[in-house]
Amino acid sequence: MSDHTHEHEHNHDQEEFVLTLTDEQGKEMEMVLVETFDVGEKLYALLLERNNPEADGVILRMEEEDEEMVLYNIEDEEEWNAVEEAYNELVAAQE
Repeated sequence: MSDHTHEHEHNHDQEEFVLTLTDEQGKEMEMVLVETFDVGEKLYALLLERNNPEADGVILRMEEEDEEMVLYNIEDEEEWNAVEEAYNELVAAQE
């Protein structure tokens, strides 16, 4: 299971939670935490690229480990389908 390394910046003036994710090629991207939502017993985060908000978002599973939040890719197709369905319902409810 791959995970993303991340650093946290929290700017209270803008109230945006920024994480730096490193992809498989070692490229760093600043991501903004837009939304969190639960699916069953698990918590997921929707992240958008800070400098490219029009790009597709990324949904990662959040887990607490040693009192820190760690983000994981969703690699199980069944889990992804449940998360995608929950996210689509969340979006529809906001429209």
